[in-house]
Amino acid sequence: MFLFFVRFFSGHLTDLKVLHTILTMKTRIIFHVDLDAFFASVEQRDQPSLKGKPVIVGADPKEGKGRGVVSTCSYEARAFGVRSAMPITEAYRRCPGGVYLLPDMERYQRASEDVFEVFEQFTPDIEPVSIDEAFLDMGGCCHLFGTPAEAARKLKDSVLARTGLTASVGIAPNKMLAKIASDLKKPDGLVEVDPAGVNEFLLPLSVERLWGVGPKTAEVLKAFNILTVGDLAGQSQPFLQQHFGALGEHLYHLSHGIDDRPVEVSDEIKSVSNEETFDEDTQDRQYALDTILRLSEKVSRRLRNHQLKGRTITLKVRLKGFYTHSHALTISERTNHADVIFRTAKELFLRHYRKNEAIRLVGVRVSNFEDAYVQESLFSNVKDQRREAIHQALDDIQDRFGNDSIRRAGACPDRDEEKRS
Repeated sequence: MFLFFVRFFSGHLTDLKVLHTILTMKTRIIFHVDLDAFFASVEQRDQPSLKGKPVIVGADPKEGKGRGVVSTCSYEARAFGVRSAMPITEAYRRCPGGVYLLPDMERYQRASEDVFEVFEQFTPDIEPVSIDEAFLDMGGCCHLFGTPAEAARKLKDSVLARTGLTASVGIAPNKMLAKIASDLKKPDGLVEVDPAGVNEFLLPLSVERLWGVGPKTAEVLKAFNILTVGDLAGQSQPFLQQHFGALGEHLYHLSHGIDDRPVEVSDEIKSVSNEETFDEDTQDRQYALDTILRLSEKVSRRLRNHQLKGRTITLKVRLKGFYTHSHALTISERTNHADVIFRTAKELFLRHYRKNEAIRLVGVRVSNFEDAYVQESLFSNVKDQRREAIHQALDDIQDRFGNDSIRRAGACPDRDEEKRS
């Protein structure tokens, strides 16, 4: 590791501030998730006849005489040289045979909300960047899903199953690197930057990959024969500050892979949820209950991981045809225990689900929080203390040996409730 830093700072070992920053920086696991050609992909999803065609979402081209710009376009349209923010007249000149659509922001917003609900199943630490991209700090939750790459694949699969849309994910120890990584293998990409391989990943890239380097700045850098990030990293900080002012210090740090900005979570955690989409629609109520039990366990672990307890348990059921129903029940005391969460979700399922209804998805959510450690004593009686000890023991075993290392017994339907359904 030491030799890595020596090579990394070849010619810059006097810059102790930068060296100290990297050596003392806690390794983070940051995901940048970016939906691929979002508006156009939603249109192709909702209108299957558009799949494989060049779709351009934006202003009306009016046969080459329109005003306005391209909002986004499908990858088929990009093959013609069409790009976001391009004047719509130029897009029409390059691709007169494209399918031009006006934006439907209400529909895109609904799709975005579905995507962000998937994000919330993986971590509460989410920083939205726009309607179709976000940073996720996975440092506290990644171990629940395996390695960072395994977690990213599960997240991508969940987004696809929930929305029919693909996403590209970049994994890195900071936001800048994650953002660059997510853009390298679009569409449907997954790129992971090893903290020990930042130099190898970053230095060969064009300087225009760095935040703050637009066409004008790139032209100035080119005049100094600075074409790659490696060329930029080879310059001293005083040189860059002399020629670029405050931007020079910024460029110097980014060229060395340094970005200390945290994932900014704008809102407090309002709910913790997990859901599962079945490979095939099912009428097997026992299978559905077993799935609800597994989801209750996942939600329970995440609540304890964030020291939260909630009073409101919500069961979500999506039926064949994408008809979605949510039912909630508020209990007397806040909890993060899997058995209480499951018991409540099971009650909601047996109360509202009818036989012969084909189920596509089930989900469990807990909300109406209070910090678990607000009170001096977390548990009011011996029974709760014992229950917490059992849950913590289960968490420790699963953290060490994996989610499937120990499981509760399968869910048993309430026979009286079955007879009434």
